[in-house]
This record gives sequence, structure tokens and C-alpha cells, in this order.
Amino acid sequence: MTDASKPDVPALPARTRWLYGTGLLASGIKTTAFSTYLLLFFNQVMGVPAYIVSTAIALTLVVDAIVDPIIGRVSDRTRSRLGRRHPYLFAAAIPAGFFFALTWFPPEGLSDMGMGVWVFCAAAFTRACMSMFEIPSSALGTELTDDYVERTKLFALRFWFGYIGAFGFGAMSLYFFFVPTEEYPRGQLNPEGYVWFAIAGGILIALAVLASAFGTKSRIPYLRQVRERPQKLTLVDHLREMADAFTHRPFLAIFGYSLFKQTAIGLYVATTIYFGTYVFQLTAGELAILTLENLVAATLATPLAPRLAKRFGKRNAAMAMGFGGICIGVMPLILTYLDLFFPPGHPLLLPTLFAVGATYHCMTASSLMNSSGMIADTVEDHAVKSGRHNAGVFFSVNSFTTQASVGLGVLVAGLVLEASSFPIGADPLGVSEAIKDSLILFYVPTTVVLWAIGSSLLLFYPITEASHRANLEILKAREAEIREQTMRDSPVGGTGR
Repeated sequence: MTDASKPDVPALPARTRWLYGTGLLASGIKTTAFSTYLLLFFNQVMGVPAYIVSTAIALTLVVDAIVDPIIGRVSDRTRSRLGRRHPYLFAAAIPAGFFFALTWFPPEGLSDMGMGVWVFCAAAFTRACMSMFEIPSSALGTELTDDYVERTKLFALRFWFGYIGAFGFGAMSLYFFFVPTEEYPRGQLNPEGYVWFAIAGGILIALAVLASAFGTKSRIPYLRQVRERPQKLTLVDHLREMADAFTHRPFLAIFGYSLFKQTAIGLYVATTIYFGTYVFQLTAGELAILTLENLVAATLATPLAPRLAKRFGKRNAAMAMGFGGICIGVMPLILTYLDLFFPPGHPLLLPTLFAVGATYHCMTASSLMNSSGMIADTVEDHAVKSGRHNAGVFFSVNSFTTQASVGLGVLVAGLVLEASSFPIGADPLGVSEAIKDSLILFYVPTTVVLWAIGSSLLLFYPITEASHRANLEILKAREAEIREQTMRDSPVGGTGR
């Protein structure tokens, strides 16, 4: 939201919108690497039991639960010549890229538990650095525009870049880094491929963050700045204001939805590579083709999401598209379990998986885009009731639930793999049909239930376009009153601050 005390705010240029969105390229790269390949690399390539890797990744949620709200709060309260958000965008770029790359180079000679400790530490540092970018960047989106539909467009464009980062980098990796060899006919199991995978990912993450930071720097004079308070806040005051968010009904609804949906997404991403490699027996090239379905889906969802928001409201659009998408997405697995789907090698297998995947991802992407706009609208709703614009705190929770897609999602994936007795270091052609069926049987109900619970929680989210507009009018009236009071209190000839 732009600062209401600055009435002559120029329109947001298209160039700034696009450069703001580029930042999520970094998040997409990190998410697809950690969700899809981290468990596969340490489990199937390095030979570490799945439960150790998945538990180590899940434990980083403890770090996220502490670090993310602190980053959000500090961002909300920062006063600098670069405003509230940009100091952290610039500071996060290089460390985020460095720790991402380091994750994939564990020291030699570590035991299985030692590998688990390495995964935990490297992933925790990477995610903390990414949170230092993602949380202020997300909060920045609420300050660039306060229009109900325009926000969905802005976040939709941002998510489009996130999908480009996630699945564009995934496709590039499968084509250029995970090249099949005689020893490794499935290139994604070749340890040499992860060297340039890690280096390229780290460099691209740093560049994407810097592009977003520099690309939005020109808007700093027009962004809402933190207002000085007559008394300095104590630690208890800070904790009380942060905890106050968890008493806000719309926030609780979107928090619950985000936590369950992101866990389901993390489970999907972590197991998709297993289904593609072992159930459908796809090559690295075929898997690369399938990643392009996500780019198609994101491109379709970007204009679709705001249209759905305008016609049905963000809440209804997020619920219907999210749960409907997963029901479509699991159909190939259900049909495979019933021996009614195309077998491996069938000429229609790949195009059918592509079509189903594109539909699923288009619907879930639209759901994600609308839910991000819902979080932004919650900021003003809470500000009306509390008098504080704590966008950083609210988006710290969104960051935490997104991280949960890697933490809880991979943990659930590890449990699903263990429950189905999936072997370590398995030959793609040597996994029995019973094991494949067991994997499907544990996965499908788990992911559908997670989406169902999350979607049902949105029934408690009450903000509509009409109530959002009413909130903005209240806040604008308060800002005008504060400006008038400041002018009255200023010395003759002085300027109000």
C-alpha cells in the first residue's frame, strides 16, 4: 500500500511490476531444488535413509518458526533511507545463493546421522537467507498497490516468475545437468550432475534477488514508512503485537489453509520424481518435457486468477481451484493402481501426463495467486482493528507455510516412502508392482485429505471486495486526520513530518 500521506503517487510502471516479480525466480529455484531433488539426492544418490533426510528437513521448520516472524517484525519497524523492505532485499542476495550451492557439497566420510545434520544446517541457513528476501518482498507487494483486483494481478505475475524459476530451472537441469550416461541411464541419479546444478542455482538465486531489489528501488519514496511512536517499544510490546495477529480471524483462516495446502504441494513435488522415475519409468528428457507443463499452466493461470477473483471472489476461487485441481492431478495414479492407465513406454503416456499435469497446475497456481492476494487484504483488515500495518508479520507466516512445503511436505513424503517399503538405491526397472501400488495407495488419500482440510478452513475467511474497499476508506480517513493534526501541531513556517 502506498503511503497515504503522499497523495501524488505516480502510477506503477509495467517495468517495475515485472522486475518486482523476478524476485520469485529465486524462490522457485530453491523450492524445486529442495522439494524435488534434496530428498532424492541424499536418499537415492548418497544412500541416506529417507526418514533421516526428511526428518532433518522437517526440523528446519523450528528455525523458520523463530526466524520468520522476527524478520517480518524487524522489516515492519525498520527506518532507513532505503525504506522498510529494501535493506533486506539487498542483504539477502549473495548469502542465499552461497548457502544454496553449499547444501549439495557435503563433506566426505560423514555417517548417515552426520549427513542428516549437514542437511539440517545447510537447509536452515539457506531458508533463513531466503526468508530475509521473501518476507520483505511479499510485504512490499501490499505497498505497491492497494486495489483488490490489481493486487491479484501483481501477485499472479510474481507467481508466474516463481513457476518460471521452479520448473524452468527444473527443465534446464534435466536437459543440461542430469544427462543420461551408460552408468546412469536415469540422469537424475548421476551424482556428477548435481555439481553444476548447485552452482548454477546459487548464481541464479543471487541475480534474481538483486534484480527485484534494484527494479523496485525507485518506488521507495512512495512506500509507506514506519511512523515514530512516542514511546520506545519493549520486547514484551513487540511480542504482544506479533501475537495479536494470531487472534485475527481472517489471518487464522488463511494461515490454516496455507499450512495444509503447502504441505500437500510439498508432498506432491517430493514424490513426483519418484512416480515419474519408478512408476511411469520416464527418462530425464521426458521428465524435462513434463516440467514444461508447469510453465504452460502458470502462463494460463496468470490472467485467469484475477478474472476468477473479480467474478467469484478470491476465497471461493482459491477453494474451488485448489481442491478441484488435486482431484484431477491424482487421476493418472488412481487409474494406474486400477490397471486402467497407459503402461510405461506407451506413446500416449507422456502427452496424457502433460495434459493432466498442465490442468492440475493451472488450477492450483490460480488458487495460490488468489490466496496471496487474500493475505495482502488481511493487512488492511487488521490495520482497521489495530491501527498498525504489520505486513511483514503477516507475510512471515506465508513464508513459514511456504517453507513447510519443503519441511512438512518432504517429511510426509519420507513417511509415505517408508510406509510403502520403498527401497534405497532402487533400480528404476526393478521396483515391484506391489511396491508401486503401495506407494500410490499411501500417497493419494494423504494429498487429497490435506487439500480438503485446507480448503474447508477458508470458509472462515470473511473478507470480500466490498469489505476491503470499506477498510481502505477507513484507513484513508485516518491518514487524512493524522496529516491535519500534524499540520496543526507544526510550528508556524515549519513542515509537518
